[in-house]
Amino acid sequence: MARRIFFSFHYSRDVSRVNIVRNHDVVKEVGESGYWDHSLWERTKQRGDAALKALIEGGLNGTSVVVVLIGHETANRRWVQYELGRGFDLGKGMLGVRIHRLKNFEGYPDLPGHNPLDDIIDNETERPLSHLFNTYDWVDDDGYRNFADWVEEAAQLGGR
Repeated sequence: MARRIFFSFHYSRDVSRVNIVRNHDVVKEVGESGYWDHSLWERTKQRGDAALKALIEGGLNGTSVVVVLIGHETANRRWVQYELGRGFDLGKGMLGVRIHRLKNFEGYPDLPGHNPLDDIIDNETERPLSHLFNTYDWVDDDGYRNFADWVEEAAQLGGR
């Protein structure tokens, strides 16, 4: 089944790594949503928090899974935390994918980062989302071949 995906990530540090994930053939087959270019994000940011929240809501609308692409500083980003929390509140499936070993535009990998799914607690179970949903490493776990399965698994874990 095709799933619409919302990608959450640290734009300025990881956009080159994110593009590797977003542009591989499986993502195109799975279907996608919730992605906007940096200029739209920057223009919206100038209008304030309410405008950013509306942009995120629009991106989450119609999606079944929120995929956080985890780089070195992803967990520290305010809006990543908001996107994940809001996605979970809306009943979306959640999925973490570590991307730090993918090379950036200059050809370098990065250091691993903290999993932001560790920081959001499900009030019902009192457990972090990382205990309820899976996190994979794009390189070690062969994201090119397995991403669609990970997305489907996350949707099912989220009751989608």
